[in-house]
Amino acid sequence: MNEDECCPKFDPVKWDKKTFNWNNKLFIKESIPTIYHIPFPPMIGKKIMKMWNLAQNAKANIPDKTDALILFRDPSAFRSEIYYSVSKTVEGANNTTISGTFVAGVFDGPYNAIPKFIKEMEIYLAKENKKAKDYYVHYAYCPKCAKENGHNYMILFAEV
Repeated sequence: MNEDECCPKFDPVKWDKKTFNWNNKLFIKESIPTIYHIPFPPMIGKKIMKMWNLAQNAKANIPDKTDALILFRDPSAFRSEIYYSVSKTVEGANNTTISGTFVAGVFDGPYNAIPKFIKEMEIYLAKENKKAKDYYVHYAYCPKCAKENGHNYMILFAEV
């Protein structure tokens, strides 16, 4: 990633149909209000920049930007949680961990296609004799970079 790039180049092969076992994987966490799962876009940017600054000041950003994750989880239709992966505990942040086995699936499409992608993921998991307990979503590109790259990749992490 050079200084002019916003989002690192995304390699779908690295993530698609892969299983990840996370044992206390470190994140810092924020939450934002949503209206039926639709967040107010400027709020997302402000929260992510706040998290990035906290991690940057603590020297806790993931060194390889292609391995850095910003996960979104909607525990309700009116709140979304944002998890920003870090390399160590960050002072002044809401530090948390995520543990479990996750099957990842890469999808390319509009944000509002997530329910469709979840159904596709559930079909894939059923063929593997697995069932999702919960989902986290990582958006590979911001809207500007998605437009520039011609892809709106997202990774669904199904906790199984």
